[in-house]
Amino acid sequence: MPELVRKMPRRLLIGAVLLLAAAAAGGYALLEHNYTAPGPSAAPVRLNVTAGESLHEVFTQLAGSGALRHPRAVEAYMRLRGIEPRIEIGVYDIPAHASPAQIVRLFIEGRVVLDRITVVDGTTFAEFLHELDADPDIDPTLRGRSSQQIMAALGHPGESPEGRFFPSTYIFSPGTPDLTILRMAYEKMSSLLARIWRRRGTDLPLKTPYQALILASMIEKETGVRGERRRIAGVFVNRLRRGMKLQSDPTVIYGLGSRYHGVITVRDLTTDTPYNTYTRGGLPPTPICLPGRRSLQAAVHPDKTRDLYFVATGKGGHHFSRTLATHDAQVRRYLAQLRLQRARAGRRRVGER
Repeated sequence: MPELVRKMPRRLLIGAVLLLAAAAAGGYALLEHNYTAPGPSAAPVRLNVTAGESLHEVFTQLAGSGALRHPRAVEAYMRLRGIEPRIEIGVYDIPAHASPAQIVRLFIEGRVVLDRITVVDGTTFAEFLHELDADPDIDPTLRGRSSQQIMAALGHPGESPEGRFFPSTYIFSPGTPDLTILRMAYEKMSSLLARIWRRRGTDLPLKTPYQALILASMIEKETGVRGERRRIAGVFVNRLRRGMKLQSDPTVIYGLGSRYHGVITVRDLTTDTPYNTYTRGGLPPTPICLPGRRSLQAAVHPDKTRDLYFVATGKGGHHFSRTLATHDAQVRRYLAQLRLQRARAGRRRVGER
């Protein structure tokens, strides 16, 4: 072949080179057009990239779903241009008629689809698990496991799960395991509790961060009124200092579990369980819910008052009292208001018939 080239007239040689150059340019232009032209899919396509998948495998998957027309041509163009995107694991929503260039841009920018789950302050651990299990975008790896098994899987065997997870909004990509979200919530609560405990007030009747967590969970369940949390904390702290029983209805309800049907009876208050703070002194053995930041802060920074009692007003919020006589009067007023509300509700139901 080299001998043949040497014997070719110079004019023909130049022409052959130009033809080859033109062909190469035309081929490159075709590759570039394919890379920037709208894709074939008339509808959005959801792409799930798993661990270990290569770019070639991802493009093959896109071609199979109708989002990419010539995957090998796209790869060839990217090699020529030195485009080597790092594809983040996760789910991508490919728009309708997205060009290969637009798809690669999604990979370069790491635009994985993100979902979110919100855990409300005061949620119990069992309710948190139910929300995780009910979310179709979360991988239910813990389904059927006991609380003890879950805590062991998290690396904290022997710990009670109640209260250990921070209620917040967690953002995740579809297919994330439930264990991953629980780990995020556990670590966030541990970090926040340690920070709040370091900045606690002085002379508290609480010896450990865990006791503060238990108290915070009680405060969380006692009130949803932001301005009351520290005052309710003050009542509980005053009672702990005096050795008085805490007498908190939410702890009784938690101890009843599935036996609670919406109304606390005298029998409930007098039936002993580990969580009945009417029959047992001190804090309950574990938290009774997942407390939020404000309740955690209230537990270690209670109001300095002489209040020892509180009762619901029936209109939101509570009445606070220093003496049992005043408290009993407020309880009678509250019960009378409840009876009046029930009577009015009964008359409305009769009138509706």
